Amino acid sequence: MNSFVQLALDWLDVPARLLPEKTARTQDKTPAIQSLTQVLDVARFHHPRANRFIHLGIGSADYRLTRSRRKTIGMSVGPDGLDVRAPRWASMGAIESALHEKGEWILRKLQEMQERQKHMQASVIEWRDGVSLPFLGEQVVLQLDSSPLFKDTGARLDKTFSADGSGASQILKVSVAQNADASQIRDAVQAWLMQQAKQLFSQRLNHYAPALGVHWKKLSLSNASTRWGSAASDGSIQLNWRLVHFKLDIIDYVVVHELSHLRVMDHSPMFWKTVRNVVPDYAQRRTELREESLPQWA
Repeated sequence: MNSFVQLALDWLDVPARLLPEKTARTQDKTPAIQSLTQVLDVARFHHPRANRFIHLGIGSADYRLTRSRRKTIGMSVGPDGLDVRAPRWASMGAIESALHEKGEWILRKLQEMQERQKHMQASVIEWRDGVSLPFLGEQVVLQLDSSPLFKDTGARLDKTFSADGSGASQILKVSVAQNADASQIRDAVQAWLMQQAKQLFSQRLNHYAPALGVHWKKLSLSNASTRWGSAASDGSIQLNWRLVHFKLDIIDYVVVHELSHLRVMDHSPMFWKTVRNVVPDYAQRRTELREESLPQWA
């Protein structure tokens, strides 16, 4: 983008009351310039609780600025958008300079988050007969079944094979009526998944605890939206039941991560060395965990 276009984009964002009177009148008479951003399809990222705005190259962003007693200027991109944290004494010039310095990174992360959000919206589960969802990294198809054969367990996972025997698919038979509403189907599936999660996580904790030389005492399931697990010094482990959507390698990484905290309670180099001793490719699994998206439960 040439310098004239950049200048035009910056000028467009200046409120008319801050411009010389003649410039403001010229702006009113030049609708072609006002629509320049639309012509160029410049990226504009919003934040629901924004209190500041900034141009960053060919993009712009509303962002939330929070001041505190911290010593450095920090920034992060999450589902809401760009959040900036700065010391109380930092000038707006210093804050905006830091944002411009990281402008390319910010725009890239905002774009990635926007695409991720769109993908998440598209992956909302429609709770009905025949819908599919991941279980241990593989797709399973829901089949509503009101027969009393497995009413006590709530659901049962079966494998079906093609007529020629060349392939197999997994069917999760859920003990609900064919006319069950979406919430009834969802609750039945969630109950079964949580049951599977409790059994599997206990098994994996027992498998890896001896290798780390630690003892865990209690396992509880969480439903957190931003955290996969936690560990307390008393041996209590908490794991997100939604991990059962992922393949076993990813689950094992999280299990080892939390068990390692029973030896090292921070994320120091010693902690990551502890994880690496048991899961040498933990960095790859960690990246997969971050990049994989889960189905959205409506």
